[in-house]
Amino acid sequence: MAQPIIDLNNVSVTFKQGKEVVHAVQDVNLQIQPGDVYGIVGYSGAGKSTLVRTINLLQQPSEGSVTVDGDIFFKDHQQQVSKKELQTKRRNIGMIFQHFNLLNETSVIENVLFALKHSDLDEDAQEKKALELLELVGLKDKADFYPVQLSGGEQQRVSIARALANDPKILISDEATSALDPQNTNQILDLLKKLNREIGLTVVLITHEMDAVKRVANKIAVMEHGKIIEKGKLQDVFLRPKQELTRQFVGGSLAAIDTLKAFDLDHLEDEELFQLVYNGNNVTQSIIVELYRQLNVEASILYGNVEVLSGQPVGTLFVIVKGADEQRQAAVKFLNDNNVTVTKVDDRRIWNE
Repeated sequence: MAQPIIDLNNVSVTFKQGKEVVHAVQDVNLQIQPGDVYGIVGYSGAGKSTLVRTINLLQQPSEGSVTVDGDIFFKDHQQQVSKKELQTKRRNIGMIFQHFNLLNETSVIENVLFALKHSDLDEDAQEKKALELLELVGLKDKADFYPVQLSGGEQQRVSIARALANDPKILISDEATSALDPQNTNQILDLLKKLNREIGLTVVLITHEMDAVKRVANKIAVMEHGKIIEKGKLQDVFLRPKQELTRQFVGGSLAAIDTLKAFDLDHLEDEELFQLVYNGNNVTQSIIVELYRQLNVEASILYGNVEVLSGQPVGTLFVIVKGADEQRQAAVKFLNDNNVTVTKVDDRRIWNE
């Protein structure tokens, strides 16, 4: 396996707020390989923003080491390189944010040129590069427009072009699609995937939206209370979530939530609500029909979906399984024996909030 392009080893970040000690990041170990699209997902307050500042070398950890592109920058609470070296490396890590941070009084191309002010290129070469970057993100024809004349999605594309100006190997997207509508969100995510595929860009996707991670990531880490509670290949985590929060994220797509809200799920008798997740080998099988045929157990499908994760189809069902306790237990065993991950859904806060 190649050397990680980002390697966080036992990283913790602690702040003092008055007399209170805040453990923003706790003992995080994270290795991101070159060419990954790595999704880091968690709700507000999980520690994602502090972790981002550690990865882009703006936050010195209280403990642990931070290695980026083969260079150790922080270790055991000590900065390992000069301030100048640190600033140089920071410029080589691209960043895009929820708010586009564009210069509204300057044109689109001038916004991109602003990021090249420290480069060794002459003015003609800078302009040529800026136009090439705008062409890469599909906005060359709007080089002379001003940000106010662009849609939100187009403004984020300008931000991406600007972030790529110094040829970074890493691009960090910090909730960059949170302010966009679904169509623009998907277009930006697809652009990030295109950049990953075509120029080998390593993308770190920080988000609270599982749908964004599912669309483009190949790996995922789930954060809660400053800790990474689960991580791995996207499909593995999706098919076999170990933690309750992960199961919430896996089952918490917007479509599923909207559908489940329509049902009265608080008064089930001789019935239980289950989430079923199954991989490509089972997607084409009528598993619910087989459940009735072989065990005479009825299951009502409330929501179903098939998605492609890392190139493989993965199915999700929310079903109400009916019958006595022993029948429901037999149904769960049957599904598990057929490589279906079954999670009993007791906590319905995810769609009741």
